[in-house]
Amino acid sequence: MEATLFARDIPTTIPTQPAHQLTLVEDRVSRAGCDALIGRSRALRQVVERIGLVARTDSTVLIQGETGTGKELIARAIHEQSARRGAPFVALNVAAIPASLLESEIFGHEKGAFSGALARRVGRFEEAEGGTIFLDEIGELPPDQQPKLLRLLQERELQRLGGSKTIGCDVRVVAASNRDLRAMAETREFRADLLYRLDVFPIHSPPLRARSEDIPLLVTHFTARLARRLGQPPVAVSAATLAKLARYSWPGNIRELQNVLERAMIVWKGGELEVELDEPQPAKREAKVDELSAVTRAHILRVLDDCHWVIAGPYGAAARLGVKRTTLNARLRKLGIVREACAARRANPGGELRAER
Repeated sequence: MEATLFARDIPTTIPTQPAHQLTLVEDRVSRAGCDALIGRSRALRQVVERIGLVARTDSTVLIQGETGTGKELIARAIHEQSARRGAPFVALNVAAIPASLLESEIFGHEKGAFSGALARRVGRFEEAEGGTIFLDEIGELPPDQQPKLLRLLQERELQRLGGSKTIGCDVRVVAASNRDLRAMAETREFRADLLYRLDVFPIHSPPLRARSEDIPLLVTHFTARLARRLGQPPVAVSAATLAKLARYSWPGNIRELQNVLERAMIVWKGGELEVELDEPQPAKREAKVDELSAVTRAHILRVLDDCHWVIAGPYGAAARLGVKRTTLNARLRKLGIVREACAARRANPGGELRAER
């Protein structure tokens, strides 16, 4: 893949006089069109390898990862390496469209289909005919729209809203989400059969903290692009600053890195670039997560105690908590809850299903 080719040529440290090197790097990155694929890390190479494997097929792809990790860029890379590269690439952020307009946005509508439908409108799937459609934030798809998308994926055909004509659909589908769709399927927030249709070839988009060795390469690219946009000369970044950036946890991932560098470039007055980070932020986030886990653990323990540690059945802890037995057992394992750790718990009646050990 082109991303791996230009990544080898990017220096691992930012030079003090980087003008010609930065220009070379930026030109290559622009042609690739895949900012988030810059790097040499093992995590990124695994992504690149999976892109190469699936691009030559028409299989549906599900990209999962945190916000700001470049899921759309992965989708574009798949399209650009596929036989569909000459056809449209259409991106649709499901979360950005009001639920009342989403069906028309996806499938299109006929004139008079609803109040205000003054003309026929082609939907995003028809726009992407012969190419690729990228459905971002697919986990936000309303429940009433999920069976309609499922039918489209199964039958490869659609009907515009207010229409009766069936239209064939030759489109490669790439979906993405920053939510745990399997957990959503267990709680019936997301249809399991739709998940299985989408999750033909999964790709995990790694967070920036899992590929911190790529930060110098990303800094080289972003500072070069920002310097040209802001009309500034190329800047130098010290090894100490790069180490500082590498230690940060980047909850906002590559998008946050871009913003941090842009702020630094705006106030830059010459010399080496100084970057300000809210250092305590990662620790605060971890503390909140630990606090939430402690509250969840205490609540589950209280319910288990009330139910005599019975998990299944209409009066079991799973029913009280509103989750499946398997889901509760998984949470018990994750939180390290075992009955032996609570010696003061009441005796459990025999012959009934208890918490897994």
